[in-house]
Amino acid sequence: MSKNAPDLPQPQAGEVGPYALVGTARALPGRADALEERLLSMVAPTRLEEGALAYHVHRNRDDPLLFVFYEAWRSRADLELHLEMPYVASFLAERGDYLDGDLEITWLRMASPYAD
Repeated sequence: MSKNAPDLPQPQAGEVGPYALVGTARALPGRADALEERLLSMVAPTRLEEGALAYHVHRNRDDPLLFVFYEAWRSRADLELHLEMPYVASFLAERGDYLDGDLEITWLRMASPYAD
């Protein structure tokens, strides 16, 4: 992942359906509640973005320092636009204030048919 935005892989040949990812974020000790607040502050504006199909933030039940997020976008271009939003860009630039390590992203290719 680059300093500010993740490197987005190109869709595979013949790929249709949403452009999706799952990621994890481990909070620094003593910063988990602040990280949760920051992550949750991005939910409502993200869900209003035209290309956002799903955007969810979870906190691990057994490890309260670990957060998992899931995103599905209409297209790679929609995710690129999302990453340019001021609230996302500022979080990415400041994530070192919250995270132990960096965000870990797994890029997904939808295998099942997409359903609303």
